[in-house]
Amino acid sequence: MYKLIALDMDGTLLKDDKTISAETYTAIKNAKAKGIKVVLTTGRPLKGIKRYLEHLGLISEGDYAITCNGSVVQETNTGKVIAEKRVTYQDVLDIYELSKVLKLNMHALTANTCISPKISKYTQLEADINKIPLEILDYTEMDPNRKIIKAMLVEEPEILDEAIKKIPEEFYDRFTIVKSAPFFLEFLNKSVNKGVGVELLASCLDIKQEEIICVGDADNDIHMIQYAGLGVAMKNAFPEVKRAANYITHSNEDDGVAHVINKFILAS
Repeated sequence: MYKLIALDMDGTLLKDDKTISAETYTAIKNAKAKGIKVVLTTGRPLKGIKRYLEHLGLISEGDYAITCNGSVVQETNTGKVIAEKRVTYQDVLDIYELSKVLKLNMHALTANTCISPKISKYTQLEADINKIPLEILDYTEMDPNRKIIKAMLVEEPEILDEAIKKIPEEFYDRFTIVKSAPFFLEFLNKSVNKGVGVELLASCLDIKQEEIICVGDADNDIHMIQYAGLGVAMKNAFPEVKRAANYITHSNEDDGVAHVINKFILAS
């Protein structure tokens, strides 16, 4: 019997217009009523998913979220951090230098702020999606003690894809590097990813690996899909995500999450 389902958001839980379908809403409500832990597992910070947590009723005692691609595991009602891994100030400076070499835009995220040397299309999108302020600041002038959770290189997909080919191997040795959207490349603490976040939470809750379902669509979901007892890819998922999955559900536009919950949780 499954006890926890971890859900990616963009391209998975959310339709393309960033809403949750009535079918998916009902399925999540019914799963929670059955005692299943429903955990939003996202690249966004907690503030960026608060309205969805409230809408789904996932802000009670005993509810959790895995945010910033596994960098932060926390209670949703209090914001209390169960586990957290950040990047260092020197990491930010080094990624900043890389961004200049590759001619890409960059931003860095704290729990509540998006920091960038300049406004760009996708940096503004990051701030808007997460409902957080955009702070314009050169990283060389930033307080070294600021708690940076992750850094991101952002650009038009075709430009970003070409630039990725030029990233030195040493950066892959130092960071977990994942693509969370065609225009977002994320640099995380080397020891974290969504799979690690799910594993940490499951350990705290005494839930076994085989009792977990993880659902996603993008590169940053592969670790948790591979970790899960049942790893599920959306029909709209990247090809490599589908290859990592045990099961492929319907698309995010066709209630894929509701289908998984109804088939593997509510029908059992």
